[in-house]
Amino acid sequence: MVYSDSQEFPPSPIEHSSKDLLPALGIDSTLSELPLHTIQLSLEDLGTKAAQIFQQMPSLPGILLISDDNVSRVLSRHRFLEFLLLPQGFDLFLSQPLHVLYSYARLEPLTLPHDTSILVATQAALQRPLELQEEPILVTEHKSHSLLNFHDLNRADWQIRGIETQIRYERIQTQMLQNQKMSALGRLVDGVAHEMLDPLGFIWGNLAHIAQYCQEIITLIEAYENVLETEAIRAPALTELKEDIELEYLKEDLPNTIRSVQGGANRLKRLASSLQNFCHIDEVYPKPADLHEMLDSIVLLIKSRLTTRIEFVQQYTPLPPITCFAGQLGQVFMNILTYCVDALLEHTARQNTTRDLGLSVEKKSDQQTIEAPQIMITTRLCSVPDEDELTKHRWVSITIADNGPGLTVTAQQQILDTFSIKQRLDRETDLAASYRIVTAKHGGKLYLRSRQFSGPDTPPGIGTEFEIQLPLHTSSK
Repeated sequence: MVYSDSQEFPPSPIEHSSKDLLPALGIDSTLSELPLHTIQLSLEDLGTKAAQIFQQMPSLPGILLISDDNVSRVLSRHRFLEFLLLPQGFDLFLSQPLHVLYSYARLEPLTLPHDTSILVATQAALQRPLELQEEPILVTEHKSHSLLNFHDLNRADWQIRGIETQIRYERIQTQMLQNQKMSALGRLVDGVAHEMLDPLGFIWGNLAHIAQYCQEIITLIEAYENVLETEAIRAPALTELKEDIELEYLKEDLPNTIRSVQGGANRLKRLASSLQNFCHIDEVYPKPADLHEMLDSIVLLIKSRLTTRIEFVQQYTPLPPITCFAGQLGQVFMNILTYCVDALLEHTARQNTTRDLGLSVEKKSDQQTIEAPQIMITTRLCSVPDEDELTKHRWVSITIADNGPGLTVTAQQQILDTFSIKQRLDRETDLAASYRIVTAKHGGKLYLRSRQFSGPDTPPGIGTEFEIQLPLHTSSK
């Protein structure tokens, strides 16, 4: 609204955008959601008009001054009162047009678009010199202008910070509850695995004796047959029984059956041991662990759920024990391997569907056929150039790569974005949790490479590659 000298100033002007209570705000709220002031006066209006407006509208931070060129200038309440308190200020400025006062109180305001985030605007406002902290902020929207009280902006910022703190607190509580559930589940599975290992120990231990006893019984039967043939004794009942039980086939197949049972018991024992190791509950402090044993256990668990053949190639370099949180690091390996397995299964299913339907595929990435889906796990000692000389050569590298089609630029960038703190607050994915465990918990590094993203830098035959670099010794965090 614009007031001029010819208008009678209303006794109680109403400004609908000026509110005592701030609206409900969120982390992504912008300046357009805050109380904005649009009171305008002409540069030719007298100072008394501005004084009347400021007197009747205590929350008004300033007035927009409009000239013939339609350029908005700002007369802030703080600056206006400063000049009135000068000696003879009332006589000098109240009876003069506002352009006289503005010529003395000229000040370029902080100007921000209406869609600026409140958090960003607060940061920009606080970067002003201390003497300008009380000045209003000029908010622009297309060709219109309005003023924002810095105190309203500050209150909104505190309100959003409180919301953000509450969200973090609730998420921490949820994470703690989830951790408690996972710990309870881990103890339960650990107990089940332990109960499985006890009878498996008896079975595995007795199978060797059973094999020996069976061989001795077969030897005894053969000795009886030799004696009967030597004595030329014919027993029709024994001959009929041998034919009924197929004795010759039984003697040939019984050792194979025992070996098969031994193989199954051994595999079940390894699976139970792997499950027990994976469900290991970390202590308060990191402890030395065998990375190769950890990787083998997780590969065995993943293989147990696969119905499609995926080849795992493990190329290990001898490593010393790594000081780490074994349970959490095992979860990292599980998340990355599961991601690679799912990518290979999805690509293989898409190729099978394309082949079955007889569809023509034009894209080069889809023409690549995976004859044998493969995941390569490589470990080696490595050096980190950024580290000091004492720790330069005390790092290990674990590389997990598949021979799939790789990630697009967009897909890889989406994964990298989830590694940021802001994205992890919104929604923490399995890979983001892995990144946090590697970097924050172990002081390591996690790299993601893809054929389509990295181009010639990616080794041949590699689609997507994850590299984990860990120091040999991890401090407790």
